[in-house]
Formats: sequence, structure tokens, C-alpha cells
Amino acid sequence: MIEILQVNNKKLLKSFIDFQYDLYAKDPNFVPELYISQRDLLNPKKHPFHKHAKVQYFLAKKDDKIVGRLSAHINYSHNEFYGNKEGFFGFFDCINDQEVANALFKTAEDWLKKEGMDTIVGPANFSTNETVALLIDGYDRPPVVMMPYNYPYYRDLIENYSFHKKIDLFAYWIDANVISDRLRDLGQLTEERLNKKGITIRQINFRSHFKSEVDKVYEIYNKAWSRNDGFVPMTKEEFYYSAKDLAMIAKKDFSYIALDGEKPVGFVVTIPDINQAFKHVKRGRLLPFGFIKLLSHFRKINSYRVILFGIIDEYRKKGIDIVFYTKSLQTAQKRKMFQGEASWILENNTQMNSILESIGGKRYKTYRIFEKSIL
Repeated sequence: MIEILQVNNKKLLKSFIDFQYDLYAKDPNFVPELYISQRDLLNPKKHPFHKHAKVQYFLAKKDDKIVGRLSAHINYSHNEFYGNKEGFFGFFDCINDQEVANALFKTAEDWLKKEGMDTIVGPANFSTNETVALLIDGYDRPPVVMMPYNYPYYRDLIENYSFHKKIDLFAYWIDANVISDRLRDLGQLTEERLNKKGITIRQINFRSHFKSEVDKVYEIYNKAWSRNDGFVPMTKEEFYYSAKDLAMIAKKDFSYIALDGEKPVGFVVTIPDINQAFKHVKRGRLLPFGFIKLLSHFRKINSYRVILFGIIDEYRKKGIDIVFYTKSLQTAQKRKMFQGEASWILENNTQMNSILESIGGKRYKTYRIFEKSIL
């Protein structure tokens, strides 16, 4: 018999977080989330997402053992932005048992129905501003920083509950060693042409000028992403919360902003793939020895992720994107990070997909967001 528990105390919340570590203990490609960061994300008193959302967490128990977990949540900012009644599921982890998965999905569906929702969408942990989607191909490598990972059977569990595809997201693998002289020259010539038009591209300095730099990036972010499926404008509090984490690992020469005079018009942020270090932190705990392991493996990181990329509409197709990528690839070469990921890109973002392919990017992972009517 399957029992569904509402997570309503610290002990159950700990079980909710720890279940992933138990489920993937023998998977060589699994990278544990840091326990403390997961705890803060799920805590309404810690993470600003909860100020415009309603969230409930569930655990599935079978034979007196935890066998699955799931969140159901309503992002009121999302529904206001799109004028709909979509609810979401997230943090889905489950043994390969359709009965368990069905019980979790049915519980989330019923909870969302009572809250007046007519559709359930996911996975979303919690929105496109955090970690979203299900990995559906590309299981041969570990995930890069802030990208999801799951067992292949999850797709069957979800689709067997009558979920269907909403949209796919792509990840590209880029080899910085293959940057050609032609591409390098193109980037330089394009930057010179932009400079003549008053558009300059410089490094972002999060460390020395955090507030002023984040304010510029925030101005671009909500404009540049507004047409992306599932996008919801971030509040300034949310953006600062995320930016503080990124600023801790972002390198000055790996992040660039484009300015038309003083007007911010585009930016790119590339970060080292710290998952290479997190992989060695047992059960996501930094204490007693996890922090030492983390520091020792930080020095061995040899890949990157292009994590944020945006250009506001009227400045697209001017070559700013080419300059961003050539500068980022040259920095990767200088830092001896000869390979990395650009992600994620919506399948219907034809311009960005074409640009990544033109600079030698190879699409190597696909992620999917599902939806289901619950009327």
C-alpha cells in the first residue's frame, strides 16, 4: 500500500531533500545538490520565490520506506503574466514504479484542482528562473552546474500518467579548441563595427561593482527573455538572490555586457562547471569534510557553462551575439577550459540554435517540459 505524506515539519523536509541522495547513490553521473542550498530554496522564509507562490511538498511511502517525492506549486506571478491557471509539479524523484508515480501525480493534481488550477506543468523547481525540465536524452555524461539530471525511466512514468510534451530545451557542447581564425576575425571585425555605431562590449565586474552591474543586467534580463515560453519576470529581490550565488563563482573575464552609450542592451555570463567539484561532496553535505573536498576539486575544473545570455529585441541580429561567443571561447582557451555547455535553449529559438551550430556547437542533451489538463 502506498501512503502519501504532506511535508509539514523539519524531519519530513530533511527526508524530502535526502531522498535524491539515496535514489541515485549508485549512479556514477549523479551530482548531489548541496543540502544547504536545497534547504534554503524550499524554505518560505529564505527564498523570495515563495513571496508570490503557494507550495506543498509530498513524500510517497511504500512498505514503510520513502520511495518518491514531488512538489505541487502555484506561481501567481506566472499566472498573472500569462493570464492562465497553470499549476506546476517539481522536485520529482521516484523509484521505477508506476503505481508510486501515479499516486504522487494524483495527489499534486488534486491539490492544484482545489486551488482552482486547470493545468499541471513540469518538472519545474520552481520556475524557468531556477531548474526546469526532464532530461530525455544524453545520459552518458553528468549534468553541468544548475542543470537537471534524472533516470531515463522518469519519462515513461510521466507520460504514462497522460502528460504530453509542452516544449523541449536543448543543450550544446562547445569545444573551445575548435574556434577558427575565421570566427576569431569575424568577432573582432564585428566588434569594431559595433564600436563605430556607439555599441561597446566590456567585462562585467560583479566583484567590485555588484549593485550597479546587477542593476544593468536585471534591466536587460526581463526585456530579453520576455518572449521565451514559460518566462516570468523576476522580482528584483529574486534576481539579487540568484546574482549573489553567481557572483561567487563568476569570473570577470567570462562575463560581458553590451552598452549602447550608457544603455544596457545585452549580456552573457559564463561560469566554471562547479558540478565537477560538487560531484565529490557526499550527500551534499559540506561538513565535516565536504568543504575540504570542494576546495580541492575546484582547482581541477576544466569546463564551463554559458548560463545566461540575452539581447533585447531591437539589438538582435547586429552581431552582438557573435562577439559574446568569440570572447567567451577565447577566455575559455586562456583559462584552459577547452570544453563546455551552452544551455538551455528553447527548441523554437531558431536564431540562437543556428548561432550555436555555426560556431561548432553540438546539440548533445534534450530536456522536456510536460503538461496535462486537470479539468
